[in-house]
Amino acid sequence: MEDSPLVQAIKWFATGTGISAAFMVSLDLGRRVVGFGFIVFVASSIAWIVAAVLSKDGALGTQNAVLFGINIFGVYRYLIRKKPDG
Repeated sequence: MEDSPLVQAIKWFATGTGISAAFMVSLDLGRRVVGFGFIVFVASSIAWIVAAVLSKDGALGTQNAVLFGINIFGVYRYLIRKKPDG
């Protein structure tokens, strides 16, 4: 069964934000940019989870639920937590 246009749009949004976030993190332009990259990753993970639920894809949903947690930790680490000494 083919995905609905809504699911396709969500998947393309998730793809674009995931690529953008990976690029932001890979540039390593400082804690703030990396932290905002993780915020974009969070948006991507949420979109993938929504798409997975709508298309009944358990594996995709599970993977992105775990990645969502990792990305939230990245937001905390780079934007909330004070920079460690050393």
